[in-house]
Amino acid sequence: MAESWVNLAERIGADLHLELAGTGSRRAALARALREAIQEGRLAAGVRLPPYRSLAADLGISRNTAADAYAELVAEGWLTARQGSGTRVAERAAPARAVRVPKKPPTGPAAPVHNLMQGQPDASSFPRNAWSTSTRRALTAAPNDAFGPGDPQGRIELRTALADYLARVRGVRTGPERIVICSGFSDALRLLFGGGGVLRGTLAVEAYGLPFHRALLTADGVRTVPLGLDGFGTRTEDLDGRRGVRSVLLTPAHQFPVGGPLDPARRNAAVDWARARSGVVIEDDYDGEFRYDREPVGAVQALDPDHVLYVGSASKSVSPALRLGWMVLPEHLVGPVLAAKGKRERWTGVVEQLTFADLITSGAYDRHVRQMRQRYRERRNRLVAALAEHAPHIEVTGIAAGLHAVLRLPPGTEAAAVNAAAWLGLALDGLSGFRHPATGTALFDGLVVGYATPPDHAYAAALDALCRILPPPP
Repeated sequence: MAESWVNLAERIGADLHLELAGTGSRRAALARALREAIQEGRLAAGVRLPPYRSLAADLGISRNTAADAYAELVAEGWLTARQGSGTRVAERAAPARAVRVPKKPPTGPAAPVHNLMQGQPDASSFPRNAWSTSTRRALTAAPNDAFGPGDPQGRIELRTALADYLARVRGVRTGPERIVICSGFSDALRLLFGGGGVLRGTLAVEAYGLPFHRALLTADGVRTVPLGLDGFGTRTEDLDGRRGVRSVLLTPAHQFPVGGPLDPARRNAAVDWARARSGVVIEDDYDGEFRYDREPVGAVQALDPDHVLYVGSASKSVSPALRLGWMVLPEHLVGPVLAAKGKRERWTGVVEQLTFADLITSGAYDRHVRQMRQRYRERRNRLVAALAEHAPHIEVTGIAAGLHAVLRLPPGTEAAAVNAAAWLGLALDGLSGFRHPATGTALFDGLVVGYATPPDHAYAAALDALCRILPPPP
């Protein structure tokens, strides 16, 4: 049968089309189309249908055919017909609503409720007012060329501000001409090792470090070999025995994630090795401003700016959302890094650069860091006090600096503690997840606890959850 359509919008206030198709008579086709419209909700309960004469004229069918279809649906209960009220969709003919069957209680780990993941500052502490003020001031003072093609090395305002700040706070020896702005430490690794590589050869790394960085290097075809770790930090004296190694990646101010500064003799050993081999020490100063119990440990870069490549960022001090970092390069690497960076795209936004430069030169950045240092020190102290009260057998390490602590667990209990945390909805890391695959015996079982991560109002509950998942005394 050929298709026929009727638009009932003018009569019932809805954009409704009836399709007369399929096998059988036209009466059967019309009845079927009306049932489908009611079942699908296109004709709602109580809606008045057009008189059968009008419907028949619109569809090009006989009046008797339309009247018989209406009568059939009235008899079946789909429609009602009353004198003076016309033909309407029956109330009980409304489409049945889908009944949602309650899901069974989850049988796996709970969704994270408490966040003690490492590497994240308290997002609620972002200095909104200071950032807004610096943005307005920076945009007002910015020259027109700031909004042109730009310089892949980064805005001179920021590089000048960083040169002064890093010399004052971290003891870094540099000028603006040796600084290249990037979007963070991962971006720095890509620039140094990706696409053929500014740096070539095997890279020595610490036995414990961020798995994401190792994966990034592996994806770029870089072979990494681990250096041992003990109570004095990374065993840099072992570099002499590593064949093919041309560079070494260290976190000397606060070893990540185990904690503690690199012993002075081992700092010197790394620099001496780089000089003798024409190699490079890559210094990841990821949280150098946050030292609590004494003055910050100065950067290794100051020992030899021609053989130490210093990398820093605003991800821990302000926010990782800024995607703002910097490399202080040996002079001979500035050109190759800029060539790897290219003329377009791989840049941090100009507004963020100008704003951060103003934040530094105005003193607002120093004030923010001091405030956060005090807040994180208090968080650390609350963690230590909670463990002393509820789990005195658990040793806390790496707490002299940074945004996280490492909890030393009884042997063989790390996996169970991590599983218990997942079931309780507590997000944190086990120490073993940071161990280089080629490293031999593990240092110890442990948990990496990011005490800076949760907002103030959620910290007490997170500590309570942490204490509940710790293993009992052996």
